[in-house]
Amino acid sequence: MNIRSLTRGDGVVIVAAVLLFVASFLSTWSCDGSACAGVELPMAWDNGALVMGVYLAGVIGAALIVVARMLPNPLKVAGIDLGQAGIVISVFAAWSALGAIFDPGGSLDSGSAGPDAGAGLILGLIAALILAGAAVATPLVPALKGALIGAPKPQTPQPYGGQPQGGYGYPGAQQQPYGAQPGQPQSYGGQPGQPFDAQQAQAPQPQQQAQQPQAPSQGGEFAPFWFAVPVARPLYGEDGAPTPIAELAPGNWYLAVEQRGAALIAQTQEGRRGVLQDTTGIQRG
Repeated sequence: MNIRSLTRGDGVVIVAAVLLFVASFLSTWSCDGSACAGVELPMAWDNGALVMGVYLAGVIGAALIVVARMLPNPLKVAGIDLGQAGIVISVFAAWSALGAIFDPGGSLDSGSAGPDAGAGLILGLIAALILAGAAVATPLVPALKGALIGAPKPQTPQPYGGQPQGGYGYPGAQQQPYGAQPGQPQSYGGQPGQPFDAQQAQAPQPQQQAQQPQAPSQGGEFAPFWFAVPVARPLYGEDGAPTPIAELAPGNWYLAVEQRGAALIAQTQEGRRGVLQDTTGIQRG
C-alpha cells in the first residue's frame, strides 16, 4: 500500500468520513421548552438502522475508496472493484441521511408533530453529501485527481550513466598537481601558485578541447531520468499487449530507462518494466 497514491479527492473523502463518525455521537433529535427538561436525547448509536444505514455505511464506503486507491493493483471481490463498491455505498449513505432528516422520529410519530432533527442528523447529512460528492467527482474532476502528498525529490536523478560530481580519479574532476595547497584555483596545465587569469592565458586551448567532446553526449544519447506522473496512468508490456501490467500512481518517482518515439520505457519500484504511452505533463526529477 502506497499512501502517496492518494489524491485530493481522497483527502476530502477522509475528512467527510471523520465528520460523519463524529456526528454519530451527537443527538439526533432537538427539543425546546420545559417539556424537554431532563430528557436524554438519543444519538445515532441508539438506533441500529440509522447508525448502520448512514454513519457506518459512509465510513465503510470511505475506507473502501481509500484502500482501493493505495493498492498497487485494483482488487476485486466477487468481480466488483473495491473502489466502485465504496462509491455506491457512499451514495447510499447520503440517500439514507436525506430520508432521516425528513423524518427524524421515524415510527415514533403518532400523527402529531414529531421531534425535530438534531445536530447529529444535520451534520451527518452534510458529511454524507460531501463524502458522496467527492467519491463520484474524483475520477471526473482534474483538480481532485492531483496528488494529496507530493513526492520528494530523488537524491540521484541519474543513477545509470550519470557522471560523478567529482573526486579523485573520475573524468571531469579538477585534479590538483602534486604539492599544490588546498583552496588554490588550478586549471588544466596550470602551475601551482599562479593566478587564475594567468593560467587561462597560458592554456586556453586545452580547456576548449576538453569541453567540445561533451557536446554530443548531451544531446545525442538518451540519459535515464526520474519522473512522476500528474495522474494515474497505465503501464503496458513491452510485447505490445493491450492489457496494462501496472499503474503509475501520482506521488511516486519512476525511472525512465529508454525512449521509443513519444513513449518511455519506465521501471517501477518493484523492478517491472513497461511502456508509458501517455507522457504529457510528467515531472522530471
